[in-house]
Amino acid sequence: MLQEKARLIRQDIVRMIGAAGSGHPGGSLSGVEIVTALYFHVLRHDPRRPDWPERDRFILSKGHAAPLLYAALAESGYFPKEELWTLRRLGSRLQGHPDCKSLPGVEISTGSLGQGLAVANGLALAGRLDGRDYRVYVLLGDGELEEGMVWEAAMAAAHYNLDKVMAFVDHNHLQIDGRVEEVMSPEPVAEKFRSFGWHVIEIDGHDFRQILAAVEEARRTSGRPTVAVAETVKGKGVSFMENQVDWHGVAPKPEQVARALAELES
Repeated sequence: MLQEKARLIRQDIVRMIGAAGSGHPGGSLSGVEIVTALYFHVLRHDPRRPDWPERDRFILSKGHAAPLLYAALAESGYFPKEELWTLRRLGSRLQGHPDCKSLPGVEISTGSLGQGLAVANGLALAGRLDGRDYRVYVLLGDGELEEGMVWEAAMAAAHYNLDKVMAFVDHNHLQIDGRVEEVMSPEPVAEKFRSFGWHVIEIDGHDFRQILAAVEEARRTSGRPTVAVAETVKGKGVSFMENQVDWHGVAPKPEQVARALAELES
């Protein structure tokens, strides 16, 4: 079921970015298995009640991967799937980056990189004060780890023992200007998080079994936050996009959309 959901979400990502003529396919495709596992197996959520107080929270910190979030929300039933094809159009609720004021299911507006983990911390602290047991999940990009605010938030999460926070690092090694390690290397990522007091799990970010096992391990971890450093492939699932930095923020042309959909269908 999860594999089929992932395939549908990948197809919708390609279709909506192609229809818009702009967007970020590479980093949207690399995080598909992580977001699919969360929305269709892990999260306690109800599309009929987006503001349900007991829901688990998901924060897309790498907000330029909005097509991934939109596809998962539509597939979950938060809004009609036909609305996906309005991506980035004037007046659409599906803006280039997620807008929590206009679209149900979006917890926080993101796009300015580096802020998502701090927001996750705030939600977890609020849950603690309110006596609620919801969990908070956040997806970070590896290029995003160049932002200093990420590490301030990492320090705070460990200091306040926020064991309801789980972060995923979409470690696809590419950002808009090239290889992450060459632009400004955040390596060693796993060791850095360990040094900040986090429980660290290293996984294949396209393997559902490893993703779900990491979530269960995080649930069993008490007294400190957990991060899953997930090795991924930029543009995963579309052969001519995989590991190609040029597909960070370029929309496929109609013939490329058709080729990508044919690959995903097969």
